[in-house]
Amino acid sequence: MQQEPFSFEAAIIAITILFLVLGAFIIMIMLVYRKRRNLHIIEKLNLQANFKQELLKAQLEIQEQTLTYVGREIHDNIGQVLSFVKLNLNPVGGNHQLLQQKMIDSRALVAQAINDLRDLSKSLSFQHFAHLGLVKAIQIETERINKSGLLLLILNVKGEPYTLGEQKELVLFRIFQESLNNALKHAEARNFIIDLQFHTESFTLTLADDGRGFLVAKRLNEGGGSGLKNMESRAALIGATATINSSVGNGCSISIILDHLAPKTNANPSYPNRIG
Repeated sequence: MQQEPFSFEAAIIAITILFLVLGAFIIMIMLVYRKRRNLHIIEKLNLQANFKQELLKAQLEIQEQTLTYVGREIHDNIGQVLSFVKLNLNPVGGNHQLLQQKMIDSRALVAQAINDLRDLSKSLSFQHFAHLGLVKAIQIETERINKSGLLLLILNVKGEPYTLGEQKELVLFRIFQESLNNALKHAEARNFIIDLQFHTESFTLTLADDGRGFLVAKRLNEGGGSGLKNMESRAALIGATATINSSVGNGCSISIILDHLAPKTNANPSYPNRIG
């Protein structure tokens, strides 16, 4: 059987078609890659915008709570001190010794009011929170709530504390405040435990109360779990995971886990291991 002669033109056409197909395939891959890259950039920008918005929201909420606390302190503490000063300034007749003592007492009360006002002005500043850090800020809030007698807070710090970054610590502090408010307003709890665990590769914040508890799925489905969803979304914004456990009669526990490589230097190694 005689073979057909090799066609040079057919080979050229075949090679040309092959290169065209290959070129079209490469162009298609490049277009798909560019489209995915653009989507990734858009998602990243949206995530950054959401993070900034959530961070601003956290700052405003913390400021609102701080203003409420400042108003109460001015009314209950500083106002009372100044009232004592006013009473001391009442005339006392010709008793020079009593007048001298009242002047000394008034000077001490005014100094106390000045110190209290200075502390309150510091608490209004975000830079003050950044200077304090997460552990110290929670410690101050713990002491304030325990002093009020509304709830018993117990703070446990495990490991050597290190900085997590101002933005992450602000979000974590807001999650702590929201959980604490829930325990105060809705849970009918008597005790509230805060555990901060500083490990080399992770940080864990656990918040637990002994209140009446609830069914997590039911709360979310009924639309009453906006606070829980806020905690989960805020944790996700800083790359953390939130786990919420609760059941009727057994209180509520919220665990925030942030994986990372911890820095070698400590922000402030002098934090107490337990406050309550």
